[in-house]
Amino acid sequence: MEFKQIVGRGTRLFDGKEFFTIYDFVNAYQRFSDPEWDGEPQPEEPCAICGEIPCVCKKPSLQPCPVCGQRPCICGKEPPEPCAVCGQRPCICPKKAKVKLKDGEAREIQHIIGTSFWNADGKLISAQEFLENLFGELPNFFKSEEELRQIWSNPITRKSLLEKLDEAGFGKDELKTLQKLINAEKSDLFDVLEYVFNSDFEPITREERATRAKATIFALLNDKQKEFIEFVLTKYVEAGVSELDQEKLPILLQTKYQSLEDAMGILGDVQNISSLFIEFQKHLYETKVA
Repeated sequence: MEFKQIVGRGTRLFDGKEFFTIYDFVNAYQRFSDPEWDGEPQPEEPCAICGEIPCVCKKPSLQPCPVCGQRPCICGKEPPEPCAVCGQRPCICPKKAKVKLKDGEAREIQHIIGTSFWNADGKLISAQEFLENLFGELPNFFKSEEELRQIWSNPITRKSLLEKLDEAGFGKDELKTLQKLINAEKSDLFDVLEYVFNSDFEPITREERATRAKATIFALLNDKQKEFIEFVLTKYVEAGVSELDQEKLPILLQTKYQSLEDAMGILGDVQNISSLFIEFQKHLYETKVA
């Protein structure tokens, strides 16, 4: 049997193979006399396309076309229309997947290979499982969009909420990863939580949120206060909601005014500055966005 396998493999044909040699040191062929199997080779059939033996049809190139860079070549073909979103041809938009949650509605997330999370028990879970778990846990922290706004608009209660979420396995790093998955990196983490909680909510950018709230905020401030809050909003747009943490206030004041003493000379005492910093955030998050 092994001898016939050797012969069978040796007779396999491919381009450039014109003959093969079998060295039979023990005359094994004498034990396998089989006219049907060992007879004369059958004549080759002509190629159905070129009619030649062997076929002389032009084989497709395995290399990319030197002109269009594609394989197979697409030269001469009508190019596809550019993507309406990214403007590229072919489209380079991140692929999205829909995750259906228990409310019966789907949330769209970008499909990023290798994205995974650790849950509160230290188990590695997928992005879909993380989203499902977060959706199931959010009602334990707030019951409505309005309650979330009230919590989030105060740096003290916002910090408490983020700490509770962290203990439940939804820390800032995980929320920021989720932020990328829903294509909301320029949005507030508030928008991330609200999007998971309510499928009808459409995240907006931090810049848009700040722009919408300025008129209401500035109507209550004097020129010196406006200048400081404008500075804070710029930092918020650039870096995110962490710039609105209570712990960031001294850093913001020193960055803007070089010293706390100079800041107090312009904005008033510590209590007034702290009140200004907390109060303006209420207006930043009070506007509902459909």
